[in-house]
Amino acid sequence: MKAITFIKKVGFSMTYQFCPTCGTKLQPHDAGDDGQIPYCDHCQRFWFPTFADCVITLVATPQHEIALVKMPYLSTQYESFVSGYMKPGEVPATSAVRELHEELGLHIDQITPAGSYWFDAANVLMHGFIAVTEKQPLVLSSELSAAHWVDAYAAHQYMFPDQPGLAATELYYRYLKSLQ
Repeated sequence: MKAITFIKKVGFSMTYQFCPTCGTKLQPHDAGDDGQIPYCDHCQRFWFPTFADCVITLVATPQHEIALVKMPYLSTQYESFVSGYMKPGEVPATSAVRELHEELGLHIDQITPAGSYWFDAANVLMHGFIAVTEKQPLVLSSELSAAHWVDAYAAHQYMFPDQPGLAATELYYRYLKSLQ
C-alpha cells in the first residue's frame, strides 16, 4: 500500500496537502493578502503553513554570571543557552521556565521577554527570554553534555561565533546592554 503524504516541507514551513480534519485533497484558494493558501472545500477552511515554536533563554544571576550549556546534537565545541520546543497549550514564558527546570534544575525568580527570532537551520520561531535567579547548582538533563556559570562579559569566548540572526547572540548582546 502506498503511503499518502499529508504535509510537505516547502521553504521554511510545512504546507498541508490534505485536510487534517476530513482528508479531502486541498486546493489553492485566494486568501487575500496571504495569496494562494491550501483550502478544504468540504470543511470550508484554510490550512495555513505551520512551523514549530521554541524558546531560548539566557539565565543570569544578580552577580552577572550566565549559564552556558553544551548540546551535543548542536555542537561539540560551542555553547549556548537553554532552548527547547514549546508544548501544545503552553505560552512562551511558561515553556521557558519549564525548559530551565528540565534542562538545568533551575527555579527562576524573574523572566522577561527578549524578542523573537527566526532560526532557518531548524525551521522554528524562537521566543527569547532573559531570566534572573540566584546562583544554584546546575543539574544537567540527559540532553546536555555540559553546563556551567560564567562571567557574563567572558561568555562570548565559549559561544557560537557571532552571526546575523543567531538568537543566542542577539540575547547575549541584549543582556549586556541591559547591564550598562
